[in-house]
Amino acid sequence: MNTVLTESRRFSTKHLLPLIIPLTALLLLVVFNLFRDLSFFEIRTVTHADGFTVLQGNLISVFNSASGIAIMAMGMTLVTAAAKGQDISVGAGAAIAGSVLINVLRSNPFTMPYFILALVASILAAMAVGAFNGTLVSVFKIQPMIATLIFFTIGRSIAFWINGGATPTINHPLLRSLGGFIHGVPIPTPIFVVILMGIIFGVVLKFTNLGLYVQSVGINQNSARLNGISPVKMKLLVFMILGVCVAIAAALSVGGIGLMNHSTILIGSEMDVILAVAIGGNALSGGKFNMIGSVIGAYVIQGLTVTLYAMRVSSTDILAYKAVVVVILVVLGSPVVKEKLGQLWKLIVKKADDPKVAAISEEGFNDEN
Repeated sequence: MNTVLTESRRFSTKHLLPLIIPLTALLLLVVFNLFRDLSFFEIRTVTHADGFTVLQGNLISVFNSASGIAIMAMGMTLVTAAAKGQDISVGAGAAIAGSVLINVLRSNPFTMPYFILALVASILAAMAVGAFNGTLVSVFKIQPMIATLIFFTIGRSIAFWINGGATPTINHPLLRSLGGFIHGVPIPTPIFVVILMGIIFGVVLKFTNLGLYVQSVGINQNSARLNGISPVKMKLLVFMILGVCVAIAAALSVGGIGLMNHSTILIGSEMDVILAVAIGGNALSGGKFNMIGSVIGAYVIQGLTVTLYAMRVSSTDILAYKAVVVVILVVLGSPVVKEKLGQLWKLIVKKADDPKVAAISEEGFNDEN
């Protein structure tokens, strides 16, 4: 029985340890709002413009508004793990992808085949941006933030050229449903899209070697190369996967607001996505990753934003609060703090494995049964 309890404890520790930071941040946010204003968690029903009932409230707003960040955080997690750096051009890439999407939709009939064609064209455009960034990082060995600074600078200008300098509106019913509500469904569609993307990533990481290869390249690319894994191909692949995530986030954003503004679409999303990955317990220096933590981190970031707006904090001041979060994360991720936390954790685990503690746990287990 002692062995079973010990192994069970180790299993729980192994899986929960990477989620300590995001779950703690989420818990603190929930507790703060419980004391600040209990009505923050209120969910009510309202009538949609199309005549059906939908859910509304701060929690719905958090889950809905964080969808794009959560999806991009999934792709950014792989980039961070493999390339040991971050892509700061995701917002600009979304502007390009959104512009391509709108142009294809506006030049063709409102039918499902053309809608799919527009989505594919948008995804290919974002993947091309990712391939460019990935080539600079993998082939020319340029640090990711420097490599992606190029599209961060010129990406929205390219979107401006694609739009012909205009800010086109779009009333495509399929796109509106993707970014808003499916008729008769009370929950925003982006929430379902996040779940679908999470399932896809989960299946891919479960039944392929993608996760193993990404971590191997991030931990030691020379060893990965000796084991037949191409660091160049893996880095190029993860940037292109991020491109797919960026295109989907762009489609959700355009569909949600009904227009394509190259200068404002997902503006500032770069910081939120990187923060989500960091809050998720992922080392920004690469290596092992935790995608579930990144998704939770996205909701923490959006929850913080919605909370600050509920407290009537200006959008300018919100950036300052996020900067404080960055400082805290940098300090927590520093080698000195990591070493101290590691020593503390080893002490806790050592005490948990102590025979006396195990005996007490076994006795309590027997009493319950």
